Amino acid sequence: MTRLAGKVAVITGAGRGIGAAIASAFVREGAAVVLAELDIALARETAARIGSADKVLAVQTDVTQSASVQNAVSEAEAKFGPIDVLVNNAGINVFCDPLTMTDDDWRRCFAVDLDGVWNGCRAVLPGMVERGRGSIVNIASTHSFKIIPGCFPYPVAKHGVIGLTRALGIEYAGRQVRVNAIAPGYIETKLTHDWWNEQADPAKAKQATLDLQPMKRIGQPEEVAMTAVFLASDEAPFINASCITVDGGRSALYHD
Repeated sequence: MTRLAGKVAVITGAGRGIGAAIASAFVREGAAVVLAELDIALARETAARIGSADKVLAVQTDVTQSASVQNAVSEAEAKFGPIDVLVNNAGINVFCDPLTMTDDDWRRCFAVDLDGVWNGCRAVLPGMVERGRGSIVNIASTHSFKIIPGCFPYPVAKHGVIGLTRALGIEYAGRQVRVNAIAPGYIETKLTHDWWNEQADPAKAKQATLDLQPMKRIGQPEEVAMTAVFLASDEAPFINASCITVDGGRSALYHD
């Protein structure tokens, strides 16, 4: 498959879950891929599994630090050339009671889930703008437009990701740089399994999640990944400042 042939992509948080699935799909579609991941051992393991050293590079990256993200971009350019695609996937769940949440909880959430996205965009935009082409895909969430009690301040940061996506998409549309987002719903990742396993009855918690879904299943990381392939490819030249929801219809459901 060659939908991304000749393109160079940087994917943050690509060691596991949705990020790893996106990296794998990009390699299959012909892209050279940089896994920008905080856990470098995990990134190297994933890189070895999805492709050869001439097509995949793992770089230790802390998205909360702009210099670290810029270093990942510089290493990507040195090995593969100019960046065509950035996928801002790195994120963390921070769920707190608003009135008992600490300042550190708030800062940790925004440092990764919003500042981390901006740090990625800021690192690749100058080159994309100069060349007059590029695609940025931000992994948002259905929390970007729906609220689940007990999840504060995560949805606040994710609402910000949509705002950032739309603002940058419009700002650079005239330079043919597209900025879009994907909003996954429930996806079967390690984080999802960890949450189930933390409950008093994991099997019951899992079934309750499945029962909420119109399709009676949750999504797979690969289903998000192929949406990212589409947005990154030349098949979506007029999609900009938009968000594609990948949740099996859950967010369209009025009530259970």
